[in-house]
Amino acid sequence: MRRRRVPVFTACFFILFSAQYLNGQTAYIPPDKPRLIVTIIVEQLRYDQVEKLKNRFSDNGLRRMMNEGTTFKNARYGYVNTQSGPGHATISTGTTPSVHGITSDYWHVPLRNEIIYCTSDKNVSAVGGSFESGQHSPSQLMASTIADELFLAANGAAKVFSVGMKESSAILSAGHVRGGVFWFDYVSGSWMSSTYYMNELPAWVNDFNALRLSDSYMGKIWTPLKDAESYRDCLPDSNRFEMGFNKINRFPYDLKKLQPKGAGSVKDYSLLAETPFGNSLTKDFAMRLISEESLGKDDITDYLSVCFTANDRIGHRFGPSSVEVADALLRLDADISELIGMLNDSIGKKNILILFTSAHGVAEVPSLLEAGRIPSGYFRHTQALQLLRIYLNAIYGQGEWVKGYFDNQIYLNRTLIEDARLQLEEMQKRVARFMVQNTGVASAYPMYMFETADFSNGFLKMASSNFMPQRSGDVLIILSPGWVETADNTITGHNSPYDYDVHVPLIWYGWIINRATVNRKVDMADIAPTLSALCGIPLPNAVRGEPIVELLR
Repeated sequence: MRRRRVPVFTACFFILFSAQYLNGQTAYIPPDKPRLIVTIIVEQLRYDQVEKLKNRFSDNGLRRMMNEGTTFKNARYGYVNTQSGPGHATISTGTTPSVHGITSDYWHVPLRNEIIYCTSDKNVSAVGGSFESGQHSPSQLMASTIADELFLAANGAAKVFSVGMKESSAILSAGHVRGGVFWFDYVSGSWMSSTYYMNELPAWVNDFNALRLSDSYMGKIWTPLKDAESYRDCLPDSNRFEMGFNKINRFPYDLKKLQPKGAGSVKDYSLLAETPFGNSLTKDFAMRLISEESLGKDDITDYLSVCFTANDRIGHRFGPSSVEVADALLRLDADISELIGMLNDSIGKKNILILFTSAHGVAEVPSLLEAGRIPSGYFRHTQALQLLRIYLNAIYGQGEWVKGYFDNQIYLNRTLIEDARLQLEEMQKRVARFMVQNTGVASAYPMYMFETADFSNGFLKMASSNFMPQRSGDVLIILSPGWVETADNTITGHNSPYDYDVHVPLIWYGWIINRATVNRKVDMADIAPTLSALCGIPLPNAVRGEPIVELLR
């Protein structure tokens, strides 16, 4: 029997139709721009911490972002003062602290003998929270952000929001335009803002606060999320290197029992920011915001920054190798999984662009390193300054030659130096030479060096990226590897140019992002210009970074 021959055209059509059906029935054509950009920024998370736990993440959280998106294995900050404020500002502006002005979380103003917080602003008032918690704005930020440019490019039609338990994280990740910037008030246990951004809270924020989820989380007990095997490469749950809460450094942590005791005691909501429940509350608020504000529901690109703070405080109390830090990251992964699931379901993966990163890393606990005979230690700056004052009095006579010290910077009394007709540069040089003799100090740089020279690489380049004449001290100190400065309620810290502080995770997911792994070095200042290039909008006005070419192909 002779078989019937199928026409060539019919056969080709059948093959093409079958291929399209097997690949999702229709060919994927991404939109020209994402409908929503979401930046997820964790405070205090090193790249190696993500690598360590990636096989223990849930299927739909960070592992999904890594499996379906582009992972950068060598993303780094290019300056010395690796702190929260400079990190958030560098991500949002695409430039260095020497330009955007957030040289550290705090800086000293010698003429007023005052310590300034990076978002403090006494000219604004609280909206929805306690008085002092509301005196914050981006007035100290001296450059535009990617969110600012997105808003301006859309003639004010783009929705810009930012949330975080810490005010500086939320504010510096958003920028200057009036919009929805919210942070958590540790006094009232509610979400709030300031009059810089709005005159009253939206009705849905009041409704959310009325749910008192913060009180619900304050009644929880923090126990490990997974079985003991999942923490096999961490330190023992209880060990002598951890500070813990009220000398309690092993699971479980009952938040009710950690509260202040006695008559007249009030709830200390700051405890939420020191446990994973603070991250979960931030996620809850962000998801409610996305729904209530209808983000990503039209063709105009909206922007949302979600800042997770708890990992930072947990790391300071327990150290990066603790079970607590690992559990906080695993719980954060679960929160991110829930957030990504909502975004994919309500807006669609092809319409959202998500990036995940960290504001800075963290050093290992010095006492732990010392136990392993690795050089490290705690730099006691008060003792060093006392010796410095004695030395300067011996050289120049009695006087208050040192005005202050903050964040590895020494501020000299310039008025006294001028009245005594001394050379400021000579004194800066003398102080630097003295300080470098202290144990734990790797180098000390007089700031006049950065006013006249342009350094191309190394620690001098990173130090110059932190230098701003109006806000920097007279001498900058860089501690030796493994050394951290002593501070209250912490056993380790971050504020150095070393890998453990500058090397952070960077993952892009959604919209047109391909599955890839990039090994070359990228600067964290490259994020903002990359977003500008992808969205076809002007660059933030002080950009020094470059668009990441792997994401533009």
